[in-house]
Amino acid sequence: MSRVFVFRQYGGPETQALVDRDVPEPGPGEVRVAVRAAGVNPADWKRRSGRFGTRIALPAPMGLELAGVVDAVGADVRGLVVGDAVLGLPARGRGALAEHTIARAEDLVPKPAAVSFADAAALPVAGATAYDVVHQVPLDPGASVLVTGAGGGVGVIAVQLAVAVLGLRVIGTGSEAKRALVEDLGAVFVASGPGVEQRLAAAAPGGVDAVVDLVGGNALREAAHLARDPAAVVSTADPGTARELGGAGVVRHPTRESLGALLGHVVAGHVRPRVSKVLPLERAADAVAAVETGHATGKVVVEVG
Repeated sequence: MSRVFVFRQYGGPETQALVDRDVPEPGPGEVRVAVRAAGVNPADWKRRSGRFGTRIALPAPMGLELAGVVDAVGADVRGLVVGDAVLGLPARGRGALAEHTIARAEDLVPKPAAVSFADAAALPVAGATAYDVVHQVPLDPGASVLVTGAGGGVGVIAVQLAVAVLGLRVIGTGSEAKRALVEDLGAVFVASGPGVEQRLAAAAPGGVDAVVDLVGGNALREAAHLARDPAAVVSTADPGTARELGGAGVVRHPTRESLGALLGHVVAGHVRPRVSKVLPLERAADAVAAVETGHATGKVVVEVG
């Protein structure tokens, strides 16, 4: 048997549980991964709450990004063998918050030895999303970009890429508790909350060249006014509102493409995942709760084994 963290019904945290299941077997094009670490994302609790619909079969395994070691290989898999350290996405419906899971070989990349399992697990969803969104609007070095939610799991990667790799001037919004982190990443910090539009106007009186939104809703509407060109507003959290305002949702590239490029910057030292909390699988509920509050600074990761 192998343990996996699931939600049994759509709703709140009380529907979650760590349960046993048979050790899964990989099919064609798949591998089984002995999970060493799994990243936690807002999408985990949003799926559980039913925000993304209620068609997923229950109980539903949780967790969308993983790092671990290949321990079984299905038919028609090339380039991966038992014992390979990898990171990437679990197959649909399999879950990453588990001792063992199944992944499509095409959704995994080799884990560099220089990157820990905990750091690697912070990258497949949050990191790849950050890579895609900051590259969507072409900007020259020295251009300015506003990042909402700059202190979250996607934000810390997006800001580092913008500053250290693309050479952009960054303004980042977030709760006051995340000021030190955002400033340490190289951004100008602006506190979110009531009065943020005035504070943003003071920080960028001439506007900005692009807006990268990781929050959505009112935060996106308040930030979008700063973009000199509405088409330079890109949102990961609220593509509908972004399009309404003249911008766009993030265009996702294949995971291997974005993740491979991002790993190069991690190994080179340009980007650090900034894992702020690591909890064991037995405390997966606490890990999800830390993200669900919206107050987590950086990335929350669950270690397995």
